[in-house]
Amino acid sequence: MSDTAVRLSASERTVLAGREVLSGKRRGLRALLPFAGPAVIASVAYTDPGNFATNIQAGSQYGYALLWVVVAANVIAMLFQGLSAKLGIITGKSLAAQCRDRFPRPLVLAMWVVSEIAAMATDLAEFLGASLGLSLLLGVPLMGGLVLTAIITYALLMLSGRGFRPIEMVIAGFVAIIGGSYLVEMFVAPPAWGPLARGALLPSLPDGGSLTLAVGIIGATVMPHAIYLHSSLTQNRVPARDDGERRRILRFSNREVLVALGFAGLVNMAMIAMAAAAFHAGHPEVAEIETAYHTLGPLLGAGAASVFLLSLLASGLSSSVVGTMAGQGIMQDFLHVRLPVWLRRGVTMAPAFVVVALGVDVTQALVLSQVVLSLALPVPMLALVWLTGRREVMGEFANARHVQVAAVVAAALVLGLNVVLLVQMAAG
Repeated sequence: MSDTAVRLSASERTVLAGREVLSGKRRGLRALLPFAGPAVIASVAYTDPGNFATNIQAGSQYGYALLWVVVAANVIAMLFQGLSAKLGIITGKSLAAQCRDRFPRPLVLAMWVVSEIAAMATDLAEFLGASLGLSLLLGVPLMGGLVLTAIITYALLMLSGRGFRPIEMVIAGFVAIIGGSYLVEMFVAPPAWGPLARGALLPSLPDGGSLTLAVGIIGATVMPHAIYLHSSLTQNRVPARDDGERRRILRFSNREVLVALGFAGLVNMAMIAMAAAAFHAGHPEVAEIETAYHTLGPLLGAGAASVFLLSLLASGLSSSVVGTMAGQGIMQDFLHVRLPVWLRRGVTMAPAFVVVALGVDVTQALVLSQVVLSLALPVPMLALVWLTGRREVMGEFANARHVQVAAVVAAALVLGLNVVLLVQMAAG
């Protein structure tokens, strides 16, 4: 028996532990661990380099005024990541697969195109962020950072061939590094707690530029690819044999969403707080990641700059891996087409190489990519609301009325902000 146990992979041991929980043999904290992982992976999308770009601009230019946007976006993210996880757990299919099965073919193709554009915008932000981190760390040109990032992320993606657990553990390690880095930064640059509380609780948009940035924050926080991916990660992870087991798995999933997304939300708030404390009073012009890194050293010491760089690197590498996983799932489940990892990676890396080759400002490209994501966001949001609210899809697990109303209001809020942004951009 011990020889058999030794031969089991980490993923197989996790599935066996999950079965023990469902059969009542494992309780307490040990009962949560086998079901932890999907929301942790999804949470990486909420602390990616796009968040660094938008949050640094928000904190340096507007102080704590846009913290409420992060809070609102994080609540919306919790709701929709929870619904995505539920769809995968209850139906055994991903969001993209459900769309393919239940929507007209022309609509499915249109949704796939929009989702692919969102996936490429996502990977642009994540790939550029990791490359910038390596470039600053090693003192190499940004193009060299791109090549190094491509090699490292491809090596990390190979872990997915060993089952779901190894890649979950690596991503969890990156998340811990990001969170730990910003905990240190909060001690190095303590925020003004009064203005922080007001900014988090009282909505305000100081000017037109803050609206663009607010939509960018939402695009950087509520991520289309994360909504798609979460349903893929939870489907048949620990297969449920009846509705009672599905209900228990769903409770574990909801708890993980609250913890993982709550942690990501605190990290985003810490990003804005750090930028507000370090830059807003004396350096409001700081709007680029590279400038923030070089300014932190003289202001707060080399240690603060190094910690910032470490968090950026962990964010870029982990989110780039997750973005590729999501893009692969979107194509596979919408079209039944699966590309080799190296080809998928090459396609999604191409825009980043083009941006660098053309000399486009990296941080500005990151912020604009988040606006693109926000414009693409209603596609998975509306599909998810429709699918999880229907009994023919979810059975007795269809959304309760209050959940459905909350989801519709959240989707309408995002749509409304997008319309306002488009009108503002058209006006010039």
